[in-house]
Amino acid sequence: MSCKHYKIKVEGKVQGVWFRKHTQEKAQALNLKGFVRNEPDGGVYVEAEHENETILNQLVQWLYHGSPLSQVHTVHVERKAHCQNFKGFRINR
Repeated sequence: MSCKHYKIKVEGKVQGVWFRKHTQEKAQALNLKGFVRNEPDGGVYVEAEHENETILNQLVQWLYHGSPLSQVHTVHVERKAHCQNFKGFRINR
């Protein structure tokens, strides 16, 4: 199976509400590789990869709800065919 790579932008009230930490925990539970970071415009950016697109879509569905205090307005997903071969899932600062 070939690796799938998602670039995801989440918009809404997603900073200052533990969104990155909860995203990391969910991604690690799904055995995803990649990272999450805050963006200057107030959104959150995620890159995630896995061989199974169904698993990646589970993360995308979770991102619509996010952390308990977040209020997600939109989730934009860009699907790529090739992976970056990340070593784990981390929070970038």
